[in-house]
Amino acid sequence: MSTTTQALAPEIMKAEGMTTRSPIAPVPYPTHAPRPAPSRPRRRLLVGAAALIVVAACGAVAVWWPEGAENGPLAGRPRVTDTRAGLSYAVPDGWKHDSAKDKDLIGAFSSQMSRTAGASSSGGATVLAGRAGRPVPRAELGRATESAARSNAEFFYPDRPATLEKSHATELDGRPAQTAVLRIRNGDDGTARLEMTLVTVDGERTAFLLGINTDAADAKVTADIHAVVADATVG
Repeated sequence: MSTTTQALAPEIMKAEGMTTRSPIAPVPYPTHAPRPAPSRPRRRLLVGAAALIVVAACGAVAVWWPEGAENGPLAGRPRVTDTRAGLSYAVPDGWKHDSAKDKDLIGAFSSQMSRTAGASSSGGATVLAGRAGRPVPRAELGRATESAARSNAEFFYPDRPATLEKSHATELDGRPAQTAVLRIRNGDDGTARLEMTLVTVDGERTAFLLGINTDAADAKVTADIHAVVADATVG
């Protein structure tokens, strides 16, 4: 199992003493270049550690259970209501959300749920939500989403080749959105999958859902991530 797989299973943890600004919040035009990455030996210790900076930035996330069953594969499942991002999304069977640990995520993220490798899953996976650094105009959603996806790929998988598999306009709960999918070389014989969906919540807020699967061939996990995005609501 690679270091990245270990870091994403069961969840992204925190670490202390890191001050590098996160490159993850999806904005179309960065105001300044990111800080140079640490030397490669140190980076190996940090692979997959995107939520390792202790930032008290959240506290606005809760889990609730819908009273009435709705149509769809995630009907009746617990939900994460992320008021900072302005999103609500379901927790599929086999996934886990811990609201207390959301408080330790770096500032780019406001909630997270994870899935560990098991009998029906060959790799670890995580879904994170957050609010974009600033509103993204609809015309810039494509560019901003692809840029943010690549930024996340470099952050989670330093020095690993990443290929844009697809990028397309879509909708999330009736709002304009864009989804970009990257395939990432994960070790000598593995491939990870990163899916970024950026959505216009309202005129003043853009949010995102980020799904990372350490084993791109695991169709069940990919299906779970698709279901979470399709079922997500705004508000």
